Amino acid sequence: MALAIDPLFFYALSIGRGGTPCLYMDGGLAAIVTVLRTCVDAVHLCHLWLQFRLAYVSRESLVVGCGKLVWDARAIASHYVRSLKGFWFDAFVILPVPQAVFWLVLPKLIREEKIRVIMTILLVIFLFQFLPKVYHSICLMRRMAKVTGYIFGTIWWGFGLNLIAYFIASHVAGGCWYVLAIQRVASCLKQQCELGGNCNLSLSCSQEVCYQSLIPDSMEATPCGNNVTNVLRKPSCLDVNGTFNYGIYQWALPVISSNSLAIKILYPIFWGLMTLSTFGNDLEPTSHWLEVIFSICIVLSGLLLFTLLIGNIQVFLHAVMAKKRKMQLRCRDMEWWMRRRQLPSGLRRRVRHYERHRWVTMGGEDEMDLIKDLPEGLRREIKRHLCIDLIKKVPLFQNLDDLILDNICDRVRPLVFSKEEKIIREGDPVPKMLFIVRGSIKRSQGLSKGMVGTNVLEPGGFLGDELLSWCLRRPFIDRLPASSATFSCIESTEAFGLNASDLRYITDHFRYKFANERLKRTARYYSSNWRTWAAVNIQFAWRRYRLRTRGPVIPVVTPEQNGGADRKLLQYAALFMSLRPHDHLE
Repeated sequence: MALAIDPLFFYALSIGRGGTPCLYMDGGLAAIVTVLRTCVDAVHLCHLWLQFRLAYVSRESLVVGCGKLVWDARAIASHYVRSLKGFWFDAFVILPVPQAVFWLVLPKLIREEKIRVIMTILLVIFLFQFLPKVYHSICLMRRMAKVTGYIFGTIWWGFGLNLIAYFIASHVAGGCWYVLAIQRVASCLKQQCELGGNCNLSLSCSQEVCYQSLIPDSMEATPCGNNVTNVLRKPSCLDVNGTFNYGIYQWALPVISSNSLAIKILYPIFWGLMTLSTFGNDLEPTSHWLEVIFSICIVLSGLLLFTLLIGNIQVFLHAVMAKKRKMQLRCRDMEWWMRRRQLPSGLRRRVRHYERHRWVTMGGEDEMDLIKDLPEGLRREIKRHLCIDLIKKVPLFQNLDDLILDNICDRVRPLVFSKEEKIIREGDPVPKMLFIVRGSIKRSQGLSKGMVGTNVLEPGGFLGDELLSWCLRRPFIDRLPASSATFSCIESTEAFGLNASDLRYITDHFRYKFANERLKRTARYYSSNWRTWAAVNIQFAWRRYRLRTRGPVIPVVTPEQNGGADRKLLQYAALFMSLRPHDHLE
């Protein structure tokens, strides 16, 4: 913000528009800019005070290790004052030089009509303090990046920072163009006066400091008029189509004599943006040496800004679009491969659905790859935060110690399954336990007589409990247990997976807890295999009890319902002949 305030001092100079052209300082605008600059300097003073309280890293301690912080107040103050880039540089960039020049020196120079001296002092003082301030801002951002690793947290902040830098550069170029245009108008007025003979030209208004911007346009009388009344009312020097060759300052004539602050500020900024963006292609300077030098600086600045700032913006945009482009390339390669292998439309649809769901869920990144390089303690805390609530919902793990839960959370991995995908088939080895986060999974178990028993696992449920019995069985058998059912996704499902090797590691190292009789009963109670077998036996035990106590019951059925009753009897007979589960309790 401090970089954007300093160029506003340029617009305090103006050419009187009422009658005879004359130079004056707009006191209203100068006062506003002075207040803004003083407020920003006050904030910077707070920054100076903070540096006297801020610990620093001793250079001597950087030989071994990451350095040692110095906390002694006197040592901190001495280090900050002795540093050239510290206290003295910070104090230099907030010296009130523009305020002193505009309110103490400029009115006197206007009264003495030293226009060339005024413009020279303004440009020299501006560059003398503005360029160090730019360097100071760059050093401050680099210091922030060195401490935090970045300046702003997101890519869009970096994108906006580069746009702001380009805008400030255009603001500075427009301000310099405005001041040099005023000097060219003063030269034109002097030249016309000398050619006309009997020259009695006064370039200073009756009041050096005038509050023209605060006077309504409807008022005819203006205090910003000239002391001389015998000159032309409408000189050709303020005419865009006049005979005087203004070169690159031609379109500044309506601006320097305008009483509108918006026009004075916005149009030079627009000129700076347009000129820097086109590398000065539209500039047609005259042979005046200062105008040529200014044009060269504009062209070089445009090339430099385009190379650095616009190049950085392209990098930021590429970083934003990189993931999307990566997804597009993956989908294109996948489509080409499926066409080449002539996969059926059903499989293609499932592949596309999985890729889209994986992109929406994971954002094109693997969460475990993002945190694998973090310190072990930090990675464990992150994974605990992500999955501890879900793990505690599993009845099997509700009564375990925090140490065991931390080890489980550290070894689970996020998994994504698409709709209708078969996670594991009946009879296949069980590679992992799954804990459902979102979605639902259908369990299908083949029974005798060609019948199938099904149930649905909701979020918070788990599958693969055969692994727990396999890990706790003694003597241990290295062969993975076979799945007793087929599990397929009813909808897109997210889950955490715990591999068989990780589960075996946990049960071996914490066997004292898993050997608990209560935990064993809980595992059997919540096992989908045992629940199916128990439901079948309860059904037929109830039927045998009714048969023994009340005798056979012959329900009245219609011919249409007879087929359904027979089908149910066949289903119960098949369920009764289903295999009894086995686990480590036996």
